[in-house]
Amino acid sequence: MAKIKIIKPGLLTSVQDLGRHGYQQYGVCVSGAMDHVSARLANILLGNDEGEGLLELTMLGPQIEFSDPMVIAITGGDLQATINGLAVKMNRSLRVNSGDKLDFKGMKAGCRAYIAFAGGIDVPLIMGSKSTYTRGNMGGYKGRALKAGDVLSINKPSQPMDTLVGREIGECFYEYTDDIELRVVLGPQEDAFTEEGIKTFFNSSYMVTNECDRMGYRLEGEKVDHKEGGDIISDGIAMGAVQIPSHGQPIIMMADRQTTGGYTKIANVITVDLPRVAQAKPGDKISFKRVSLDEAHILLRDLENKIVQSKINCDKTVREILSTRQFKLKINGRAYDVMVEELKNY
Repeated sequence: MAKIKIIKPGLLTSVQDLGRHGYQQYGVCVSGAMDHVSARLANILLGNDEGEGLLELTMLGPQIEFSDPMVIAITGGDLQATINGLAVKMNRSLRVNSGDKLDFKGMKAGCRAYIAFAGGIDVPLIMGSKSTYTRGNMGGYKGRALKAGDVLSINKPSQPMDTLVGREIGECFYEYTDDIELRVVLGPQEDAFTEEGIKTFFNSSYMVTNECDRMGYRLEGEKVDHKEGGDIISDGIAMGAVQIPSHGQPIIMMADRQTTGGYTKIANVITVDLPRVAQAKPGDKISFKRVSLDEAHILLRDLENKIVQSKINCDKTVREILSTRQFKLKINGRAYDVMVEELKNY
């Protein structure tokens, strides 16, 4: 089994997949990749299941040494990846060799990147998921963020490595900027806010504060007024829910959110725009735009169609033909025309 060694852990590097679903009723957080689209694309590039475990990096990436040859892919925010000091292309599968070192120079766009490995990371499934929930010391690698000296095992790829190299996601799914418009569906407690409060919410720009992590993003800006107050009887919280406590400042709930909460929720970020939140960093500006539930469904369908098309394109192994030679062979009395193609090795 192939292995990788963590030389430097980065700011926050953890094993994630698409989350631990079906257990919120028992108080267990979903967790999973903050940017679910980038995580899925990384696995698609390598022929993995889209929900396979991979590494999520935050702001400052790790330094990783490869003990064995393997095929990897890096997606999401651009943290300026290098291998042995040379810049590498994102959104493309590439081969690494024994002794190679993967490093990151720092944020260029976005703040979270994903590293997938052909075959996936060999860690136990906890409640059907490899995701790390650090607050609960659950899942991933020993229930925590990675540390220097950790050694992770990588499963055997589903296909020969040579067939996985050079696959590419050509289409740009998201552009990461410091001025972000998030589309939201109003509710479920919009009736707890004044008419002016709702107008303020949609007409204002909010700054991402330093209090932003996998649990949620606290924003700062114009106060959103309630009719009476921000407290309610606790109910369930979806990813992207926009809570507004009595102080009037929005909080966007994210992957490691609590399962229930007692603050009013004015709106919910639509699924398509959740990666935009995941890639936001302190100081970025966020504004909100109202869309209908039907519009949100159409946008999600379009996104899923793009992901499906990317998968189809990746599964078509395209190689550049360098030369072609034709031969006539005779085997057991029968003549055959044979063409041999020399292909470029990506």
